[in-house]
Amino acid sequence: MNFTNLSERIKQSAPVEFGTVFNNSVELFKKVWLQGFLTLVLTFVSILPFYLLIYLPMVAMGISDPNAFDEQEMPPAFAGLMSLMMPIFSVGVMTVGICLNAAFLRICRKYDLNESGKDDYFYYFNKEHLIKALILSLIMTGLSLLGLLTCGLGIIYLVVPMSLFPAFFAFDKELTALEIVKAGFALGNKNWLMIFLLVIVAGLVSQLGVVLCLVGVLFTAMFSKIPIYFIYKDAVGISMDV
Repeated sequence: MNFTNLSERIKQSAPVEFGTVFNNSVELFKKVWLQGFLTLVLTFVSILPFYLLIYLPMVAMGISDPNAFDEQEMPPAFAGLMSLMMPIFSVGVMTVGICLNAAFLRICRKYDLNESGKDDYFYYFNKEHLIKALILSLIMTGLSLLGLLTCGLGIIYLVVPMSLFPAFFAFDKELTALEIVKAGFALGNKNWLMIFLLVIVAGLVSQLGVVLCLVGVLFTAMFSKIPIYFIYKDAVGISMDV
């Protein structure tokens, strides 16, 4: 679906209904809780190299100069290196997160529509999708920085459209990264309050696993992503060829 047709569908879509989306999310979660857990584990494993990218220079500096960190202040050389590495770290983690979240939404579609086929967690880990996810991550980083400049109030507003980006990334392969951003804002602005409430409530519910000796949160954390699937499905519709 091209951007023009997608925009028209968003304009004509019915308002998001909190109860319907939440109840459907609970029912689907019963089918995909294991897939959500595996997605979370794969996310941790996939971003591990980026953490090594951050900490290996610290370890190397400590080995080469054991007294480098004795002072209260961070060595200037290391501070400069960290300043260069942190943006790479943030964008890299975000790129991996977008691809895995999109794969989870695609798996949600499979179980929601009773499709056949395997659970492909790395479906979007190819050159075409990774480049688009990288550009999308850079845009999201820029938006987040702008949000921080408004004393954090902008971040609250951006939570809604940015939470929708993985759905458009997953199900609208014709869209460019910039068109995904525009679509996210179009759908998010139309239903901002209801989507914001769903994001907050789903986020709280996803933390209920903490009561199970903390480990349970690994099994419930991905519940927060499922309402996005139904918000997109109800507004735009789900294509079977993605």
